[in-house]
Amino acid sequence: MESEAGQMRNGGPAVAGHGRRRAGRRLARALAAIAVAGATAALAGCAMAAHASPSVQLSTAYIPVPHAPGTTVAYVVIRNNGPADRLVSARTSVGGRVTFRRAAGPAASAMATIASVRIPANSTLAMAPNGIHMLITGAGRMRGGKDIILTLVFARAGPVSVVAQVTDPQSGGSSYFLN
Repeated sequence: MESEAGQMRNGGPAVAGHGRRRAGRRLARALAAIAVAGATAALAGCAMAAHASPSVQLSTAYIPVPHAPGTTVAYVVIRNNGPADRLVSARTSVGGRVTFRRAAGPAASAMATIASVRIPANSTLAMAPNGIHMLITGAGRMRGGKDIILTLVFARAGPVSVVAQVTDPQSGGSSYFLN
């Protein structure tokens, strides 16, 4: 006596083949339903992501190799695509304290610490040595070629992170100011 599996494999009775086709159609319908549900969820997620795009974007982050251990500066380009905002704090993935600085004297001869940085609506702010920049003190080890995460916190946009590479332009590393 031949088993059912043997009958179906050898083209056995029509009933066994009919059951197999019916099961195959059910499986195909179930997979199609899963695919439609997944596609709907993905499209909903894409629509939400496109709608919830950040008003503040960070780019071209640069940290020079510290000359004194744990102390350096950081520069970043901030693009505000929305209403006016304020940069209120910042932190690094290597710890330490981050303060905001700006030129206080003629020809940037002196620097002053400021509590926050105003970011006008629909504008770009490029931090620079003789303008607004960040001073990092008490941070962990930073050596050339290492990536560090800078997280800038805005009053409206909240926290926004960017990868900054620690570089030494004097030894051939890239520079923020050459980009």
